[in-house]
Order: sequence, then structure tokens, then C-alpha cells
Amino acid sequence: MKLIAGLGNPGSKYAATRHNIGFMAVSRLAERCGVSLKKNGYQGIYGVGRVVGVETTLLLPQTFMNLSGVSVASACRSLGVEPHELVVVHDDIELPFGSLRIRTGGGHGGHNGIRSIREVLGTGEFIRLKIGVGRPPAGGSDVSGWVLAPFGPLEKKHLDELLDLSCSALETILSAGVSQGMNEFNNRNILDGE
Repeated sequence: MKLIAGLGNPGSKYAATRHNIGFMAVSRLAERCGVSLKKNGYQGIYGVGRVVGVETTLLLPQTFMNLSGVSVASACRSLGVEPHELVVVHDDIELPFGSLRIRTGGGHGGHNGIRSIREVLGTGEFIRLKIGVGRPPAGGSDVSGWVLAPFGPLEKKHLDELLDLSCSALETILSAGVSQGMNEFNNRNILDGE
């Protein structure tokens, strides 16, 4: 069993914000694979099914971002998922919009959801799929306002493509491994050439 957790904040107020791109990507993956995200448990909403032939639980924690670890750790314990079988999908302001980065381990990089998961699991040795949302425009220092704001017009135009690319990356991680995923997706940006 693999566990893929998409990070975000519950509620319609946050649904279309940059911080919720983890929710969006995992919801898109569920649609692609015919997995219904309708079960309540692990302080989240989840579904179980096969993703590229691999038995996988898809989880959207409903604890708010800063307490994501409570939900993720609960699912890991119940399902017997080890950290190396966990993939966490989240926004990253250090990456430009349109890009992805797959990595295993590392610090939290100021991301409160990742900080919470590291604290509750007692390790950072899980797989991350970071989805670039970029930094606030020059001179803008309000990072929390930026990530809690909706995507801009150019971003909205390319959001579906970015979510589909994220799903392909997740499918590659499951079917071919993290190294292959890194090789295929870590230096691509859908906006190259725009």
C-alpha cells in the first residue's frame, strides 16, 4: 500500500488558492484513476484504489495546513505505510509556477504542512512532489497572502496542464520509482517557451 497525501486547507474559502494545489493535484489523480474521494477518516477525506496498478490510498487532510501531520501520521499508522511509501504533494514558493520537483527527505523549507508531517512522523524521509507556485511579484513580501490568494490569469490558463503533469509525475513515482520520476520531471517547466 502506498499513501499519497495532497496538502491544502479545507473549505470553499481556500479551494482555488495556491496553497491548495496539493489538494487539486491529488483530486485530479483520483479522477484519472477512478478513485472516489468520499471516505471520512484519518482526520481527512480519502479513497483507495489502484493507481498505475499499485494499491494506493489518496488522502486530503482536513486538519488545516499547519496540522497536516496529524492526519498523515494517522493514515500511515492505520495502513502500515512506512515513510518511504508516503508521497506528499504540496505547493512550493521557491519553484517558479509551472515547474515540479521530486525529492526524498530534506528540511521543511518554511512549509508549515511539511513541518507538521516531519514533527509527527519523527522523520523527513518521505517522498515529496513540490509544485511551483512562485514568489510574490518583486517587492511583495507577504508570502502568506500570496499562497492564500487565487491563481492569476496566466496561471489559471496553464493550471490544468500543470495538474496533469503532476499526475504523470505521481504515476511515474509509483510505477518506475523516485529516481526515474526525478529524471523525467525535475527540470521541466510547462511555461518554457511562453
